[in-house]
Amino acid sequence: MTANERDNIRAAMDRLLAGIPLRSNGALTIVRLAEEADVKRHVLTHRHTDLKDEFYARIRAQGHVPDSGRRLRERLEQAEARLEALREENAELRAVNEGYARVVNLLTLENTELDKGDGARVVPLRRP
Repeated sequence: MTANERDNIRAAMDRLLAGIPLRSNGALTIVRLAEEADVKRHVLTHRHTDLKDEFYARIRAQGHVPDSGRRLRERLEQAEARLEALREENAELRAVNEGYARVVNLLTLENTELDKGDGARVVPLRRP
């Protein structure tokens, strides 16, 4: 039965790598390889580890990026773009905040000078 399993696994490997799956969705994963070969996953991960390693090596040799890897890269690119936008926004807000701080300091200084001066005060106007 082991030889038959190995033949089934190799045939499933060939089909998946060629993009013509019969029993699975065609994803290049061990779970889909097991499904395609009609064997349990643990058969690949425990009994036929050499075939599992061969499958991964053939995927790398083809230069194929699994869908999960491609999705992760897309999410990473989106996150990096969002991070850059947030950095730019942060820099703008810091500049605005520093401007406000200068205005507050200037007004505080002016108020302090008015209090020290000749007693001039701001007196509210009475309403008629």
